[in-house]
Amino acid sequence: MGQRRSGSRWQSVLLAAVAVLLATAACAAAQLSQNYYASTCPNVETLVRGAVTQKLKETFNAAPGTLRLFFHDCFVRGCDASVLIAGQDDEHSAGADTTLSPDALDLITRAKAAVDADAQCANKVSCADILALAARDVVSQAGGPYYQVELGRLDGKVGTRAVVKHSLPGAGFNLDQLNKLFAANGLTQTDMIALSGGHTIGVTHCDKFVRRLYQFKGAPPQNSPAMNLAFLRQMRQTCPLSYSPTTVAMLDAVTPNKFDNGYFQTLQQLKGLLASDQVLFADRRSRSTVNYFAANQTAFFDAFVAAITKLGRVGVKTTGSDGEIRRVCTKVN
Repeated sequence: MGQRRSGSRWQSVLLAAVAVLLATAACAAAQLSQNYYASTCPNVETLVRGAVTQKLKETFNAAPGTLRLFFHDCFVRGCDASVLIAGQDDEHSAGADTTLSPDALDLITRAKAAVDADAQCANKVSCADILALAARDVVSQAGGPYYQVELGRLDGKVGTRAVVKHSLPGAGFNLDQLNKLFAANGLTQTDMIALSGGHTIGVTHCDKFVRRLYQFKGAPPQNSPAMNLAFLRQMRQTCPLSYSPTTVAMLDAVTPNKFDNGYFQTLQQLKGLLASDQVLFADRRSRSTVNYFAANQTAFFDAFVAAITKLGRVGVKTTGSDGEIRRVCTKVN
């Protein structure tokens, strides 16, 4: 009986702690606003958009790279630009972060320089907010929706590789694993599917899906969704058994440079590269949403805007004791 009471007390303490964390997160998110820099840096959106436009003229790779950078930043330590911190033990030296786009990192560096070059804005805009604005701008300039971005985040003071592996979805995740991870960040299944639609632009490396293409001797069986046979043969040509670690394939081979609902249509055709993508159509619990987005691009865009707005509130820091405005995005002050 004593053990049961003790366990009950611990459960109550745990629930109370979770409630406090959620309340704290909600309070921080409530301090974000679309006009946060109205008096301190009224031109911030124009300055960031200019840097994005120039970079995308040089290489489209920066578009999917920046969107992925924002997602990885928010899921690992909250949206605090910790993913940008460079060092021996930094976040982008671990797990999925090792393939973060150099072009995306360069885009944020340029955007930060453009903002700080304005005398009124110098050292007043966080790298976390610049990343959130840049993510919106690459989506919009790739043909996706334009939406208002909530601002007011501070930059984190810590960025280490220790928590990266367990914070991000894996290429082989099933629906339950995806839902659990996204729910831990306050996001629903619909949010998860909409954000997965960001894969409508960008590439993935062979090692993330090669086990869907071949039967490896001695390898444990994998619960991988079915793949279109003609597409399977095509991908074997792209990624032979002797593939190069740098070889990539388009996540949406039909319109890889356009932010549209083509990603969901590829899933319907069993042409999703990642198991974690194709499972959204394979699992009956999520298939109807995939079908809806595949048939209605406006619905997808609306859901994406709602989801990425919620994503931008994850773990934000809005008080001086929690964060700072970095003078250089790649290192703490």
